[in-house]
Amino acid sequence: MKLWKKVIMGSASLVAITLLAACGSGSSSSDSSTKSSTATKISGDVTLWVDTAQVPSYKKLVASFKKKYPDVNVKLTQSPNGSSNAKTDVGKDPAKAADVFQVPNDQLGQMADAGYINPLSPDAEKEVKADNIDMAATAMTWKDKMYGYPWAQQANTLYYNKSKLSADDVKSWDSLTAKGVIGLDFTVPYNVYPVFLTAGTKLYGDDGETLDGSTVASDEGVAAMKWFSEQKANKGVMQTSNALNQLKAGKVGAIIDGPWDATNIKNLLGDNFAVTTLPTLTINGEQKQMQAFIGVMAFAVNSHTATKNQKAAQTLAAWVTNKAGQTELYKSQGQIPVNKEALDASDVKADPVAVAVDKQSAVSTLMPKMPQMATVWNDAAALTNGAYTGSIKAADYMTQLQKFQDAISKK
Repeated sequence: MKLWKKVIMGSASLVAITLLAACGSGSSSSDSSTKSSTATKISGDVTLWVDTAQVPSYKKLVASFKKKYPDVNVKLTQSPNGSSNAKTDVGKDPAKAADVFQVPNDQLGQMADAGYINPLSPDAEKEVKADNIDMAATAMTWKDKMYGYPWAQQANTLYYNKSKLSADDVKSWDSLTAKGVIGLDFTVPYNVYPVFLTAGTKLYGDDGETLDGSTVASDEGVAAMKWFSEQKANKGVMQTSNALNQLKAGKVGAIIDGPWDATNIKNLLGDNFAVTTLPTLTINGEQKQMQAFIGVMAFAVNSHTATKNQKAAQTLAAWVTNKAGQTELYKSQGQIPVNKEALDASDVKADPVAVAVDKQSAVSTLMPKMPQMATVWNDAAALTNGAYTGSIKAADYMTQLQKFQDAISKK
């Protein structure tokens, strides 16, 4: 499930899987407390949207939810176009959208400002902060309010075939591409925009919420553009829109990907599977640790859900994101938990993918929640691919960077 790649590329069709009854619509409520309510007090009709591949996992979670809350009817449906398109799907008609739906953290600001989702109550915020790692709570927070229940963390790491490349080979981009081939798509900003961050630029300031805080139109931004341009002549780099196929065919020995593809990659490589943090890059003559975007997946509650169903919706969102819920998604889908206890489980601590994501997150940047992130995703590919292909000339780097910075900084 290529969650943030789908922001650029789009995704799936709608297939309904009905477990019980239907979705309510109507007025808004911001009371999101769940643990303080008893099962006998909670009833209602709730629709739940999840990504297609995760439907079987959520069937199990909904079944366990029903045992505790028998008076809540839940309709489990795959989201129309994938969780990465939540803001678009909900925005078409919030009153007809699901009561509870998956959404990546970078869309929370736009959805909150548009009035599509409810903030959590103070009690629910306390529970989220107490149960989950600090980064997850930060990812849910917009303008000092929390808008989602976190359930997974994601960051790109380096997957490689250890029969072709050694652990030492993949520590730096220079040695990796000298001794092997890496597959990468320069048209996907989620994968390659972090090179700008690696070079030292900022995206919406240190806090990720400062509209005029981006510094990509700078010497550091130009240095990143030069790095992109250098890869065109690098025989160890393959531009590809399907790195998994190239890895399967043996045409590349390494790819940059997220934990959602880890199971597929393990199946492709078998005993030759290996994963580690991203390599260092040589930018302006200096070795710099390559960054990734840290993403946190959440469930949000539709503000247009009928008042009588709000408590049920909030209770369901909390239930599917608790320790048991996150553990189920880890075991069935390889999604890395953010729940502290789930992360501390022996199988997670021993998982090389989880270890690599954790280490990469420590040296990476949390995806901003600014509404303008939509412009970042839409416009960044022209920069990164333009520099790579040479359609943007070196003399025009600063002009194009300034144009991009101005576009992503508009109210």
